[in-house]
Amino acid sequence: MGLNTTVSAFLLTGFPGMEKAHHLISIALLVVYISILLGNGTLLFLVKDDHNLHEPMYYFLAMLASTDLGVTLTTMPTVLGILWLNQREIGQGACFSQAYFIHTLSIVESGVLLAMAYDRFIAIRKPLRYTSILTNTRVIKIGMGVLARAGLSIMPIIIRLHWFPYCQSHVLSHAFCLHQDIIKLACADITFNRLYPVMIVFTMVLLDFLIISFSYILILQTVMGIASGAERAKALNTCVSHICCILVFYVTVVGLTFIHRFGKHAPRVVHITMSYIYFLFPPFMNPIIYSIKTKQIQSGIIRLFSLRHTRA
Repeated sequence: MGLNTTVSAFLLTGFPGMEKAHHLISIALLVVYISILLGNGTLLFLVKDDHNLHEPMYYFLAMLASTDLGVTLTTMPTVLGILWLNQREIGQGACFSQAYFIHTLSIVESGVLLAMAYDRFIAIRKPLRYTSILTNTRVIKIGMGVLARAGLSIMPIIIRLHWFPYCQSHVLSHAFCLHQDIIKLACADITFNRLYPVMIVFTMVLLDFLIISFSYILILQTVMGIASGAERAKALNTCVSHICCILVFYVTVVGLTFIHRFGKHAPRVVHITMSYIYFLFPPFMNPIIYSIKTKQIQSGIIRLFSLRHTRA
């Protein structure tokens, strides 16, 4: 198999059959994109600027916000390019790079949620050893491990895309490049590229969810052993935001998987809309969840706006 030279570009797709509404759709998506950038950007600024947030829990939250920003900044240019300028063409190299970052960041998000579960597990099960176990150095190592696991695991299938000949239609079904979309256009044996992602989902995303679930069973067991009702409520309250983020992420994963697996006869716009929900809903909701449910974040936001008001 030699380096592919059959096609130099692919054509992306917006909302087929709704071309006249593209500008209206773009306004809605732009509002969502701006909200994501402001929300996650504010979280990152607060964690960096507020010394009260210089704790492992908030460092992991900053990793989650960075991942959400990465997903948004990876998909936003091509989506808005199609809706505003009808710029459908994307070079092969740019397409494969976009697919790599999209899929890598999805695995990173799952890994960060697992790391956050580990943080809550240590905080509640071993509170006296919390600071000695989750040192800044260990938090950095966990973050690097999550990133390396995702980046290295996705690399084999993306590298192989460069070597496939593409003799089918060059039209992709989304406004961004996805691996499962690209391989449908390949005229080669794609068995590895079909099976490997399934293995990744089962060995990483599903395993992450099972470990998170088991950790919360142990956390709940510990909390139920606390004599004081007020202390039980306080311990559980520190986990609420994380649990909400877990539900938001994994419900969208299950929803997208369900649509692709069992919705073959559903209108194409349903598949496209579900993909936007998968990529936009968690980054949009995570800052809102933490802003509502975490008092330290609320206090940081209040101080931030108070300081700006004072300066004005």
